[in-house]
Amino acid sequence: MAVSQRPAEAATVALTGATGFIGSAVLAALTARGVRVRALVRREPPAPGGGVDRILGDRLGEVDWIRGDLADRAALAGLCEGAGVLLHLASLVGGGAEDCEAVNDRGTAAVMAAAGRAGVGRIVHLSTTAVYGEGPHSGIDVDGVPPAPFSEASRTRLIGEQHALGAGALVLRPALVTGAGDRWVVPGLAELARRVPARWEGGRARLSLVDRTDLARLITALALDAPAPVVGVQHAAHPTPVRVGELLDSLAALGLLPVLDGPALPWAECRRRLAATPGRVSERQFTMIARDHWYRSEEIWRLAACPPGPGPLARLTEAASWYRTALGRAWLAP
Repeated sequence: MAVSQRPAEAATVALTGATGFIGSAVLAALTARGVRVRALVRREPPAPGGGVDRILGDRLGEVDWIRGDLADRAALAGLCEGAGVLLHLASLVGGGAEDCEAVNDRGTAAVMAAAGRAGVGRIVHLSTTAVYGEGPHSGIDVDGVPPAPFSEASRTRLIGEQHALGAGALVLRPALVTGAGDRWVVPGLAELARRVPARWEGGRARLSLVDRTDLARLITALALDAPAPVVGVQHAAHPTPVRVGELLDSLAALGLLPVLDGPALPWAECRRRLAATPGRVSERQFTMIARDHWYRSEEIWRLAACPPGPGPLARLTEAASWYRTALGRAWLAP
């Protein structure tokens, strides 16, 4: 089990997933605090002025890059040795059973074992509310419904949670994450707005969202500021759920989506129209973004002594230029 102690600000933080969507934001938040970070990367670290170095900007902390992967016992030992905190943010979010098991199951077991051998005092492991399955879910507490993962990625991430909990970790389950670098939520909405140009069930559904910079602040606070180590499972979204209609309207106001002012379609008709216009977003994914999927998340912000911020809709303005470039007005395509 991990040793229960409050890490010093100057303690080394071991980080996996440092080049990913969430991990890169956490890396930037940690270095802005002047923290020394040891980051596991599969390839040579980026050259100065490019890649992750560009994300960090005028960093104050130091980054030691450890080359290896979650199957490399020597690299994991080097990652964890002398670290006060482990942030395990690496995961595989798609792919077949073998690849997902290698990363999310066996990889998590390996890094947790390395942290145990090194006596790391505080561990945060990133999972997902996708372990609950398709839903709809309306304001549930942690494990308020039995886990029922649909994909190999979520199935193996649920298994990975058990390895983390066995090591005395905090397991965070975010739902939908928005912000610069988002390749799924807003791009998915842009596609769906073209395929089903209407108010899906009137836009009444509620979603748990969190902006990546706020999630990074939360993870950083849990690593450095929480008065005591937090263990167990917690949801990690902004405490106030967002109505789908409000999300669509906010994106339209920023010019990222067309205005959806069509009829309030019932769900059966939404499904029919989706099937009639093929695309990359599946019906299951449509369900996750157009029907209730919200999870009570107030407690983790309190435990971390971290204010949740203005919310994901307010943060969209900050990410709007990135989204405009990434979307390329794709929603106008026939």
